Amino acid sequence: MLTMIRAIVRPEKSDAVLAALMDAGFPAVTKYSVAGRGKQRGIKIGEVTYDEIPKTMLVSVIKAEDKDFVIETIMTTARTEGKGAFGDGKIFVTDVEESYTISSGVKENGEEAKEA
Repeated sequence: MLTMIRAIVRPEKSDAVLAALMDAGFPAVTKYSVAGRGKQRGIKIGEVTYDEIPKTMLVSVIKAEDKDFVIETIMTTARTEGKGAFGDGKIFVTDVEESYTISSGVKENGEEAKEA
């Protein structure tokens, strides 16, 4: 089975997370610039409230047995020093039933899947 990891992290932490994943043997990542807010409901600076805060979303599809290691790698690298802080991000994990390689047309499912 394949697992999709979607990590929303601070933009200034994304390069470090990408490097940590590469060093750990997980180079396949898609990176998006996104904006949003979590429990903190944005940020107020002076009289101006910023409803949406810039973030980076990193998406990777991995073997299910590597899930815990990849999550720990992301959390350790993306967390603000110490115990972390509001706005450090969020990780979403979902199962991937199947995938297709466009160039070859090969279907990959849980039994025969390779790291994407």
